[in-house]
Amino acid sequence: MMIRFFKILLLIAVIGGVSACTHDLQASEAETVLSPAAAKQLIATGQDLDTIPKQTWQQLLTKEQYRILWKKGTERAFTGSLLNNKVKGTYVTAGCRIPVFRSEHKFKSGTGWPSFWEVLDKDNVILEKDFSWGMRRTEVLSKCGEHLGHVFEDGPAPTGLRYCINSAALLFVPDEQ
Repeated sequence: MMIRFFKILLLIAVIGGVSACTHDLQASEAETVLSPAAAKQLIATGQDLDTIPKQTWQQLLTKEQYRILWKKGTERAFTGSLLNNKVKGTYVTAGCRIPVFRSEHKFKSGTGWPSFWEVLDKDNVILEKDFSWGMRRTEVLSKCGEHLGHVFEDGPAPTGLRYCINSAALLFVPDEQ
């Protein structure tokens, strides 16, 4: 009887040890954070951007940029720094630095957010159905997963589209003079 009791205790200890080892492995994998310097190198090369963990993005971006890009937030209307920008150049995503819009495609929509009637390169954006807030919309994401805004079918010719984009989701790169 005593030997059987010790065998059961031993079995419980072994199972518990395996479980603890598995838990430790999962915890260490979850805590892996890419250094900001290493992440900046990936951003510069445009490769493996999907391997940059959210914790690293929090270190690289402002709180507002992180909230919008990775938590699918929205800035208040008429507050974005790029709303009234009229300089010629390219708009890139604030995190992954992916070129997504050109100044020639920007127009004044009166909605309070920078609006574009065309994307620069369709391979750089992903459109997904969005049913949040009780509405049916189409979300605009960068190819690395950053939330940029939404696209609506009430824009000007020739596309009839209005890409309504958060200023904080973008950086502006002026054309060289």
